[in-house]
Amino acid sequence: MLLFFFFLLLLFCGGSINATPFDRRPRVPCKEMVFYFHDILYNGENSDNATSAIVAAPAWSNNLTVLANQSHFGNIVVFDDPITLDNNLHSPPVGRAQGFYLYDRKDIFTAWLGFSFVLNSTHHRGSINFAGADPLLERRRDISVIGGTGDFFMARGVATLSTDSFEGSIYFRLRADIKLYECW
Repeated sequence: MLLFFFFLLLLFCGGSINATPFDRRPRVPCKEMVFYFHDILYNGENSDNATSAIVAAPAWSNNLTVLANQSHFGNIVVFDDPITLDNNLHSPPVGRAQGFYLYDRKDIFTAWLGFSFVLNSTHHRGSINFAGADPLLERRRDISVIGGTGDFFMARGVATLSTDSFEGSIYFRLRADIKLYECW
């Protein structure tokens, strides 16, 4: 009987013993970048300048040119936005932000994002892939970097997004402060 309890003690305690000590040093990013992307939502009249469009809306909305109620719940928007190195929409683009966002809560203004930065400049070539929740009412919010190609092959990290500017529900500019912790 005593042997049985000793075995149980080893079983429960042995799993929590780590052969290598946990490294508590803060991780240092292997690459840091800042980009701005500019989103101009199609409103039925700006097709020449629009870089995004509502592709799905809830049944009660019945309109693909105006976002649904206050939280925009149920809207799905696809985008192909220019990426710049500064906050000027008319600066030369270094790539495109391509993907979608969907408004996923009825009670609060929030979205879920899935997109890529497709970069093709003298400084960077390849793509960086992002996914995650975007609580829009927070000043700064983190989204996961889940991979990439080219210069960013298999990259992992975090992008801190902040709304740099917005004009109603038609235009907004996001600042993306990207820190990569796995670089190949």
